Amino acid sequence: MIPDGSTRLAEASAEVIVRAYEAQVRRFAEITRDARGHFERADWTAVQRDSSRRLDLYGESVQEGLVRLHALLEGRVADRPTWTMVREAYAARIAGRADAELAETFLNSITRRIFDTIGVDPGVEFVAPVVRADALPPAPDLTVTFAREGPFEALVLRILERFRFAPGWDDPTGDAARLTRAIVAQLGEARVRAVEMLTSVFFRGKGAYLIGRLLTDGAPVPLVLALHRNPGGVGMDSALMSENEVSIVFSFARSYFFVESERPRELVAFLHAIMPRKPLSELYTAIGRNKHGKTELYRSLLQHLATSEDRFEIAPGQRGMVMCVFTLPGFDIVFKVIRDRFEWPKTVTHAEVREKYRLVFRHDRAGRLVDAQEFEHLEFQRRRFTDAVLDELLATAAESIEVRGDRVVIRHLYTERRLRPLDLYLREAGPEAARDAVIDYGQVLRDLAATNIFPGDMLLKNFGVSRHGRLIFYDYDELCPLSDCRFRALPTPRDDGEEQALEPWFYVGERDIFPEEFRSFLGLGGDLLQTFLDHHGELLDAGFWLAMQERHRQGEILDIYPYRASRRLRPHVIAAAPPADPASPRSQ
Repeated sequence: MIPDGSTRLAEASAEVIVRAYEAQVRRFAEITRDARGHFERADWTAVQRDSSRRLDLYGESVQEGLVRLHALLEGRVADRPTWTMVREAYAARIAGRADAELAETFLNSITRRIFDTIGVDPGVEFVAPVVRADALPPAPDLTVTFAREGPFEALVLRILERFRFAPGWDDPTGDAARLTRAIVAQLGEARVRAVEMLTSVFFRGKGAYLIGRLLTDGAPVPLVLALHRNPGGVGMDSALMSENEVSIVFSFARSYFFVESERPRELVAFLHAIMPRKPLSELYTAIGRNKHGKTELYRSLLQHLATSEDRFEIAPGQRGMVMCVFTLPGFDIVFKVIRDRFEWPKTVTHAEVREKYRLVFRHDRAGRLVDAQEFEHLEFQRRRFTDAVLDELLATAAESIEVRGDRVVIRHLYTERRLRPLDLYLREAGPEAARDAVIDYGQVLRDLAATNIFPGDMLLKNFGVSRHGRLIFYDYDELCPLSDCRFRALPTPRDDGEEQALEPWFYVGERDIFPEEFRSFLGLGGDLLQTFLDHHGELLDAGFWLAMQERHRQGEILDIYPYRASRRLRPHVIAAAPPADPASPRSQ
């Protein structure tokens, strides 16, 4: 125990938190740094292992800090005046850090574990950022600029020389020619004056990405060079040059990147410059700083509530049997609270629902599973809820909701990006858009299968359409690993009695799935059903699913790309569940 004295005790406590945070930063950086070697060696099993391992680091470091704080503070561990002093001492210690915003979030994680804070408590946590965004000079090595001198192919070769990998480039001259043709086709080569690239390489799954922008005689143009580890070395697989395409690479339905950066705020600022419609919360999350992404999301929610009169209302779409879902009209998020009891035929428990969300959080989301943020002990003004929402919550989720005078406390909820439910979208869309959505619906099932996921409930209402027109699955209560399923072909009836039986005349196990029955669950008819069958008819055959299970049993890690097949620069064969339509989107 240190000598008595509130100031020294607060300073010692701040030091404990700083050390716990720095331990987390150090471990995070070590795992992130290893991503390059995994890519160069094509060690995809190590990539999957580290993706899961890195998600655990934050909670472990918070727990280590809490153990030391309990030993240090003893009876004052929950004393608010002491923690106000700790917060001030901690703010002084992190003021000069290039990652101060992340350090602030780390302290909040500590205090919310100690106090179970309802709403926010400015006395013991950082509600608004204390460290100014312009407190530090710009990082001189954040980007590197390649001025155009001579043929454009020569500029590309200089970029490749700057971003070298241990196996080498398998065809640098060919890549330079292919990229030049792509830029000429989309922009016109004469417009480009220089190329500015982030010095950090982004790694995720089996891909690597160079991120930058084309500096033209007009506005800058985003540039993402997608790299692939080929047998002969590293090759350029695609070049993306639009905000929408780049945004899809950084989608909220994808796993987090491995990217080295000691100054995440400036990295995010650059990314936001080329994707201005992408929320800062999603960009922080995309680079693996998901805890601070959650902080940014909450701050944006508070800002929206402070600057609008929006009221929470029931989200569009069919009523869910497991979740109460509501939203704010001007805020692109849905809020999901688990109901107290589930209607038949749902048999999952509350614990199982939460476990499904944890599974998705740790799994490769393949661009097809929406990322969810989990919140506890939120507090809102009662007047911000419509009567319909509050009545629904109190009637069906009272274990998670409490009204305290003019305030509403929500003990537990999930937030997700708002999507247009597919069943509603198909009623509103024109024939061509509806056809594209149905084709992509089948592609979602293929992509999830390629990552060893079976969605379980395949009803259209459980899939949403993003602003890019991409299909994303968001109802997780029946989701499970594909390897846990038992796919079977329907037995052939032996007589008229079996054929006309109202109930199955054969044994059906708990994990048995009959793909031939999917047709009745799809909710598609007429031309849309025929479109699905034309492009994805094999999904109604147990053979497809059994073959996919076998590939996973053999340890195969399948390729899934975050861009359309038509955007690939080389005529590779896509290994994972090829799309029926070569223009249909791919995801990674």
